[in-house]
Parts: sequence; C-alpha cells; structure tokens
Amino acid sequence: METSVDISLYPLSEDYLPAIRDFIQRVNDTPGIHVRRNDLSTQLFGDYDLVMDTLKLEIRRSWEQHGKGIFVIKFLLDDLRGIGADSE
Repeated sequence: METSVDISLYPLSEDYLPAIRDFIQRVNDTPGIHVRRNDLSTQLFGDYDLVMDTLKLEIRRSWEQHGKGIFVIKFLLDDLRGIGADSE
C-alpha cells in the first residue's frame, strides 16, 4: 500500500531552521521515500510501512536532538505525486 504524507515541523526554539533541515535531510536519505519540499510543508511518498516506520524513528530523533517541536501531519492513501498543479 502506498501513502502520501504532508508534514510540517514547528520547533519551539528561536534557532528553528537546523531542526527542520536536519529532519528533512534524514527522511530524504531514506531509500524508497520520495521527498518534495515547498515553502509551507514537506511531502513524503512511498510504501506505507516504510514511511510510518521512518516517521516514528525520525520524529523521536528530532525531539531527542533538537528539543520540543510540533509536527502537523496529514496522511493520504496512495501515491498522489501526479495530482495537482505543481506535479512533476
């Protein structure tokens, strides 16, 4: 089963960019997950189990390394990369 995820991270610190960049880079380094970034959020596409396992690990790692942060996440069934005006 494939999934599409829209995720935003809001670190609760003044120096917030390193936490965001680090999280995106770690997810982007995961084979099998396609990452698309824009100004407001990051989209992930891939196998449901792989994406969920990766998010479980990387959210924990983000909190452990960078402290408190809010994750806002939307999950959709199927790989929806081809849907929308800005599709690749």
